[in-house]
Amino acid sequence: MLRFAPSPTGDMHIGNLRAAIFNYIMARKLKQKFIIRIEDTDIERNIEGKDKEILALLQTFGLAFDSVIYQSDNFPLHRDLALKLIKEKKAFYCYCSKEFLEEQREHAKARKIAFRYKDEWAELEKGTKTTSPIIRLYANQAVSFIDSIKGKIAFQANEIDSFVIMRNDIPTYNFACSIDDKEMSYIIRGEDHISNTPKQILIKHALGFGDNVHYAHLPIILNEEHKKMSKRDQASSVQWLLAQGLEAKAIANYLILLGNTKLEQQIGELFSLESCIEYFCLEKIASNPAQFDYKKMAQISRDILRQKKPNTFYSLFTHLEAQRMESPQNFDALITLCLGEVGTQKALKEHIDSIFLSITQKRELLSSFHDEFDTIVALLRKHSDKLATWDYATCKDFIVAQSGLKGKALFKPLRMILSGQEHGIELDKLYCVIQPYMDYLLRS
Repeated sequence: MLRFAPSPTGDMHIGNLRAAIFNYIMARKLKQKFIIRIEDTDIERNIEGKDKEILALLQTFGLAFDSVIYQSDNFPLHRDLALKLIKEKKAFYCYCSKEFLEEQREHAKARKIAFRYKDEWAELEKGTKTTSPIIRLYANQAVSFIDSIKGKIAFQANEIDSFVIMRNDIPTYNFACSIDDKEMSYIIRGEDHISNTPKQILIKHALGFGDNVHYAHLPIILNEEHKKMSKRDQASSVQWLLAQGLEAKAIANYLILLGNTKLEQQIGELFSLESCIEYFCLEKIASNPAQFDYKKMAQISRDILRQKKPNTFYSLFTHLEAQRMESPQNFDALITLCLGEVGTQKALKEHIDSIFLSITQKRELLSSFHDEFDTIVALLRKHSDKLATWDYATCKDFIVAQSGLKGKALFKPLRMILSGQEHGIELDKLYCVIQPYMDYLLRS
């Protein structure tokens, strides 16, 4: 069994999504269950509805899960096991106040040594400041494990002091995870969790859990400034990327290939989740930080977009249903033509919507040559019965002959009339596909 364990305390970022995708792929590769565990133990920071938003995003990316578990439902089990460790003298009550521990940290800082908790402090303040003790697990022992991506990782005994597993009757992150991960075959997550892993291994050992779990810690993703991506980076937000109109499949493909050049050589950039399962291998992922490249992600999105049939995009243009039905073949050709210019569905919609703007709106968008715009519109309206039989060259030559316009004075207003934009598609190609709609465009 594999799990993706998001916290409902904030938006999903690409590091979360990458971990979710890799857990899904490995679950399918190993023919095991893929579950979602909502880690809602941080009660004060949980955001209402964020869990449902996360689940909806996973469905958007085609990550079908077998079940959803809320970690808080396991609180009774966590408490029982903490008491079991107390009885077995593998854990102990600690009565140290926050003030006492902060004082000890300051002493360590003054001596320029690492702060380490000492077990003999546990009952120094018993019956004084602290009303409810915390529970700590006895540690102080070396831990090592094999990471599928980073190889052997070892921690010395003096690097891990006795740490907290229960506070105010609520399990800590590491304690809850260790218990809830008991049945997992793989734990795939970001490398910021590496420091948690030795503590979780010690907890599992204390509880008598098996050692058959495999770990894989995904390297961090760097932003354009070669720093770790954070919430301040817009592109780190999955919702933001989708809002830009990027294809979900493109985002997923890019994250799968990030730091995985060998896989890209095998299957290229355009593939389905299911088709990459056979070739996917955690051990082939680079252990170094991966550089995020928005342009490459956008290019993959553009290539995926252009593979789709025009009818895939009809839902974007329900407000233009009458125009589409007037000439379905030309509307399909218009979609195909615009797909050559854009990289997202959002941009495709904007392109085609611009074409069907009213003449008044188009005139307002034009930065100059308004008189020339009016002249051309008047000419086209007067001879609209001929537009369906003229090709672009004939139409342009007619305007030149009747108005004497040329250069920018001709092409800037004409482009705006036909496309609703000052730059873009070649006019001869555009004119061919919008001919059936010219009456509508000039009338509006």
